[in-house]
Amino acid sequence: MSVVVRFAPSPTGFIHVGNLRAALLNYLFALKHQGRFMLRIDDTDLERSESRFEAAIKQDLQWLGLTYNVTFNQSHRFDRYVQAAEYLKAAGRLYPCYETQEELDFLRKRQLSQGKPPIYNRQALALTDVEKSKFETEGRKPHWRFKLVEDETSWDDMIRGRVTFQGLFASDPVLIREDGVPLYTLPSVVDDMDYGVTHIIRGEDHVTNTAVQIQLLKALKGLEGIKRDHMDYAHFSLIVDASGEGFSKRTGSLSIGSLREEGIEPMAIHSLLAKLGTSEPMEPRHSLKELSDGLDFSKFSRSAPKFSVEDLHKMNAKYLHSLPFDEIAPRLQVILPEVTAEFWQVVGGNVDHLSEITYWWAVCHGTIESIVEDKSFIAQALSLLPNGGWNEDTWSTWTAALKEATGRKGKELFMPLRLALTGRPHGPEMKQFLPLMNRDGIRQRLSVGAQ
Repeated sequence: MSVVVRFAPSPTGFIHVGNLRAALLNYLFALKHQGRFMLRIDDTDLERSESRFEAAIKQDLQWLGLTYNVTFNQSHRFDRYVQAAEYLKAAGRLYPCYETQEELDFLRKRQLSQGKPPIYNRQALALTDVEKSKFETEGRKPHWRFKLVEDETSWDDMIRGRVTFQGLFASDPVLIREDGVPLYTLPSVVDDMDYGVTHIIRGEDHVTNTAVQIQLLKALKGLEGIKRDHMDYAHFSLIVDASGEGFSKRTGSLSIGSLREEGIEPMAIHSLLAKLGTSEPMEPRHSLKELSDGLDFSKFSRSAPKFSVEDLHKMNAKYLHSLPFDEIAPRLQVILPEVTAEFWQVVGGNVDHLSEITYWWAVCHGTIESIVEDKSFIAQALSLLPNGGWNEDTWSTWTAALKEATGRKGKELFMPLRLALTGRPHGPEMKQFLPLMNRDGIRQRLSVGAQ
């Protein structure tokens, strides 16, 4: 069996880390099994779907390295969904309902007041043709519900184990709105059948949908043109933020575009998201192949994993610090063509975002804003600055002379020098960094600081 999976975002907002986790796990599963990763744009809601969001989704996936084999829009397949709906009507599984939203709300409240579950009572099944005509004469248009069977629906979930759903305790879902537009469930199932999807990997908020969709798969089994009528499922726990709240793409929280602008590396994002919800260590990985080889749904917990921006920035730093020069060089050349392997070796461990490399280059070869609190001390440091060639011994020679002249030692000795030279309290090892600096520029920087 050739594995086929899909990522199915709706273009009603920018995708965020929660959406990306679904895309990533599907992609890694396909990669692990030499399968196909499909992008389906769920744009049947024409009022809220926007082309700019679709373009952003595709741009984000490209930047993230999640290459899809096939892509299509549900809005281009309405005729196929109508065909499926007619098939269900003919089989007696799709029936028209004429209740208004107010009437449905009243029914729900009455059931709750009677201690009953708020489940649609199928009163529309008892409507006569005369009653239906009367409703339509009044201007009512029907919405269409799928008649669930009352048997148990079960499946072996790759994450949650055996899942059982009682159809008796659920409302018949609406598949088609009053305006004739199909809702999520029908197009999703038809597309999965038509495109031969083998595994559906998504969040736990879809567990009830899965039970309904399994029944729909069985009901559509005889529909002409389908490739597959059975899928395997994995429902992972949804990630939450530090406060326990979920993510919403419509609020723009942690959108992939915003992370890109902040300088977060794709593999840092993948390294964190792929291991969230597992007991495995959060370590930077250098390729999607490495992550796919280690993908194991049996290690996923059913509790909601917490995602924090701080953890992502830490992972980004660890990822960059782990990169050898030859791997990062093409990226560095775009930002700073002059950078060398020696420079990266000394400075790379202090770069948490790749754009920061330009600051450390400016420290060595350009102009920065020094921090000077004791001008007389900096003047002494300038007077004792060694001449001749600088090497890894220069820093210790210089500070030893300065210690003898001033009586300072430890942090009182080293910190004012670091601040004056680099403008920051932390950074590369000075004994390695000092030889990379432009001597004339350093003299000028100290001279200005001493004035």
